[in-house]
Amino acid sequence: MKLIEASTDGKVLTVDLIGHVDSGNAMDVEAEIRTACKENQHEELLIDADRLEYISSAGLRIILRLRREYPNLQIVNVNKDVYEVFEMTGFTEMVDIQKAFRRISVDGCEVIGQGANGKVYRIDEDTIVKIYYDENALPDIKRERELARKAFVLGIPTAIPYDVVRVGDGYGSVYELLNASSFASLIIKDPSRLDELVRMSVDLLKKIHSTIVKPEDMPDMKAVAAGWGEFLKDYLPAEQYQKLHDLIAAVPDDNHMMHGDFHLKNVMLQDDEALLIDMDTICHGHPIFEFGSIFNAYQGYSALDRENCLNFLGIDYETCTEIYRKTLKYYCDDRSDEEIEAISHKAEIIGFTRIMRRSIRRNGFDTEEGRATIEYCASRLAELLPVTDTLLWD
Repeated sequence: MKLIEASTDGKVLTVDLIGHVDSGNAMDVEAEIRTACKENQHEELLIDADRLEYISSAGLRIILRLRREYPNLQIVNVNKDVYEVFEMTGFTEMVDIQKAFRRISVDGCEVIGQGANGKVYRIDEDTIVKIYYDENALPDIKRERELARKAFVLGIPTAIPYDVVRVGDGYGSVYELLNASSFASLIIKDPSRLDELVRMSVDLLKKIHSTIVKPEDMPDMKAVAAGWGEFLKDYLPAEQYQKLHDLIAAVPDDNHMMHGDFHLKNVMLQDDEALLIDMDTICHGHPIFEFGSIFNAYQGYSALDRENCLNFLGIDYETCTEIYRKTLKYYCDDRSDEEIEAISHKAEIIGFTRIMRRSIRRNGFDTEEGRATIEYCASRLAELLPVTDTLLWD
């Protein structure tokens, strides 16, 4: 039976302890750790105790010796019984020791949302969990929790994550949402509420956009969009690329909050209050960048395959079109249909810039579907860029 497993990323050597570490095998365990340290390039040492079932005083002495050589030694994924040993012996005061995360299963759970970084499941009537695609998502979870906290402190109604869990080989963030339902699911259940719910969502969107943030607290969406445009430099005619670059550059810096992925699956109704979920995209910038994302959610990603709306939001393309148009109309208040159409075209420029870049980065030129997406985005940009003088509106 293996005593340890070791892996390195060149900087941190991770040593997995397996089973029991006691007087009967402590010398062998330490010898294998020493061998791993010699054979693997590293600067720091991390011990993963996910598979450690028991540790005796002989094992604790190994930890002491390793800590002398690695002052920043960390021990992670420690189960309850082993953690009690570390705690009772004072090791938790000397070494950075982190408890194991609670494990849950989402088998058979309803999927209530899905985004670029993860999928959201309802665990029970009161609780949801966002499972991240990346198995090494702990830094992303920490970042999203901090963004959600900052938004909440600034008065944005949002669900606050209260626990981190393991799901299979990945990680999830748990939220309490008592009897809450997404706006998308409410429209599916009762289409007559569409207008009411879109109006509520726009009220929330305006509240977000009226909130001023410290620019250092959240990403700058203008800088992100500029990066999308820069990526297309080699894929658009020079004149179109320059126009795209200049349009984005001319958008003034803006410290108002944006959600970054605002659609009706990310807005929940709880006790007649609209609140946000999926906060990892929170940022700041001009509303045009938000509407580029909104356009993509309801229209852009479904431009060539209208089933995408149904797969993503559970709502057919025609209804998504209505939601998008009403969102623009209620947000823009008294503007004429022509003015709203012009704003939509500005949002399309941002939206198709993002989709084109995304498809190219995902090797879109290698598939028929990818090539069609890239060609369509390029054709829409070719139509819209020459007739657009600004991405702003009065």
